[in-house]
Amino acid sequence: MRHDFAKLPLSCHNGKVKQGALTSRARAGKMAFAIKAEVPDPRARTFAFTAQKTMYGGKHIVAGDRIFVFASENEGGQGLIACGVVTLSRALPRKRGIARQTPRVSITVKRTALVRQPLGRSRLKPFTEWNDGRPESEINFKFYRQATNKVVGLSEQAAAFLETFF
Repeated sequence: MRHDFAKLPLSCHNGKVKQGALTSRARAGKMAFAIKAEVPDPRARTFAFTAQKTMYGGKHIVAGDRIFVFASENEGGQGLIACGVVTLSRALPRKRGIARQTPRVSITVKRTALVRQPLGRSRLKPFTEWNDGRPESEINFKFYRQATNKVVGLSEQAAAFLETFF
């Protein structure tokens, strides 16, 4: 998934100007994202994720975007646990002298709902036809083909599929 968004010099969060971020106005509309990470308190009202790797468009996350939170099974979690809205997004600067680096972001998420039915690796594992257009295959590919925790961008179909769990 490749996104060609125009970079704007400023974005706003809580009335304060933040330099160097993409704004939701720079895109055709709000995007949906998902994060798979260690979640110490799955019922928390707010989640803070620091220096998370981004893949598949995840580096374009901004305040106001919808996000689905997966508690990493590698860290003892059980998959999809919550959805929410990004309240703060900050891209971390790249380190000098390192040629290939995965972009990283720190985000804060306000939880808007807890999951009503489980969705984790075991349910997504059978969906391995990466180009079949199914939302289950997209999520399996982005989260479980590589075991690393990360923030990813989602297609409209994948976001709509995840909404059915709330």
